[in-house]
Amino acid sequence: MQISPVYDDVPVLTFEGLGSPAAAVRRQRERLLALLGTLSAPQWDTPSRCDKWSVKDVVAHLVGVDRFWEISVAAAMRGEPTTFLANFDPAATPEQMVDGLRTLSPDEVLAQFEAKTSAFLATLDTVTDWSQLSEAPPGHIPLHATALHALWDAWIHERDIMLPLALTPVVDDEEVRLALRYAAALSPAISVAARAGRRGTLAVQAKDPACAFTVHVEDTVVVRDGLVGGPTLRGDAVELVEGLSHRGPLPSPLAADDMWLLAGLADVFDVA
Repeated sequence: MQISPVYDDVPVLTFEGLGSPAAAVRRQRERLLALLGTLSAPQWDTPSRCDKWSVKDVVAHLVGVDRFWEISVAAAMRGEPTTFLANFDPAATPEQMVDGLRTLSPDEVLAQFEAKTSAFLATLDTVTDWSQLSEAPPGHIPLHATALHALWDAWIHERDIMLPLALTPVVDDEEVRLALRYAAALSPAISVAARAGRRGTLAVQAKDPACAFTVHVEDTVVVRDGLVGGPTLRGDAVELVEGLSHRGPLPSPLAADDMWLLAGLADVFDVA
């Protein structure tokens, strides 16, 4: 199904007290590029965790993704946030983008990914005001939140590549904490963007690395440090990110009446 990005002056999703995530984004991308440069031809053809996608297909997807992030960040810095995702179908459009690169060799796909990622990181380095509105799947959100989406998405896809290859992903504490914040907030933001009208809170208490915050869901979604009463996810931080990203079970499922807090991402990808 299509997403319903919100292009209002008031962002649908914000993270209070968040500094620049640029260093974490750069670390993750540079690590992934280094890994990809070591893969053999059979490894590039290995099925990933993404349904019907090989390792090469996942990287081809990231080529288009990082090109979009570069454009989004640059437009935000000009004070002219884009609206390209108004008709975006997250279940169909990525497959169409990947299909256009399937005739390329692994070396050609890697070269394109390196070029697009380098351009995105260079543009991210120019950001001086992380509150500027930029485009991401929820709509117009602050640049700090857009950078978190870019980090979370590629962090998950890095694991989509490495785990089927029996490689051990690096667990960087800052990356995990940032990815977890975004993964927990994304489904509520999608629900708010779709005008679902539900209100509530989702608390997250994680370990390895330790992390505690609350997602406040009202007319917009705001993520704040600290815990409040109500539905709470607890467990290993990496397992929580994986579960919230539909890569595995959540270590502590919510009660049935609270599952709407986790339904947004599942709905747009038609995941049970």
